Amino acid sequence: MGKLDSKIAVVTGGSSGIGFAIAERFIEEGAKVYITGRRTAELEAAVHKLGDKAKAFQSDVSDLGSLDRLFTAVDKEEGRLDVLVANAGVIAASPIREASEEHFDSMFDVNVKGTYFTLQKALPLMPDGASVILVSSCLATKGYPGHSVYNATKAAIRSLVRTAAAELVSAGIRVNTLSPGPVDTPIIEAQVGSPEAAEAFRKQAAAHVPLGRIGRPEELAAAALFLASDDSSFSTGMDLVIDGGMTQL
Repeated sequence: MGKLDSKIAVVTGGSSGIGFAIAERFIEEGAKVYITGRRTAELEAAVHKLGDKAKAFQSDVSDLGSLDRLFTAVDKEEGRLDVLVANAGVIAASPIREASEEHFDSMFDVNVKGTYFTLQKALPLMPDGASVILVSSCLATKGYPGHSVYNATKAAIRSLVRTAAAELVSAGIRVNTLSPGPVDTPIIEAQVGSPEAAEAFRKQAAAHVPLGRIGRPEELAAAALFLASDDSSFSTGMDLVIDGGMTQL
């Protein structure tokens, strides 16, 4: 018997990296999982790997109409949503002196606006006992140079979780934050542009982690399973930081 038997879950940004690992673990534990993303080919490849308990839905979280279509489909096909993982996000670097309005808007539109309205539009489908997981970052509490906008978006997510948890406690819906540290995902190559630069980034990031390495997606999936399942039935409004001790020691 799995910890999420017969549960219906949505994982945004679920075609690769942490989102894919979360979807995979949820399916192993008995859930049916809708994964979303902006690129259809990547979604279809992910569903092929995940099997028949996964369903892909092309969606851009910064587009409210796209979110409406997603949750209308889930409502029509399933009638409820037991677990929401708002994982979709983007990251780009820029020092404050050079940051453009486009740089600012692009990250706030996805990381904050997208997460906020993903939560809002999912709520009508969520029954008593449902779980919401909003993915933030350990950098929400760090003054990491060059990432002022990204860090601010993730701090906003942490704040949102506190208010949402307080508002939804009477409905029996738990809301928690999952905050990863550096994790070995394809986003590293996307950020730095070459395999050699990616390897250098991994070594540099690991040097800041007390455990001496960066994380694995499956480690974040295990943490997400805890927050999604009854194992965390006495937890709401919390921030589960999985960063190898980077912000804690």
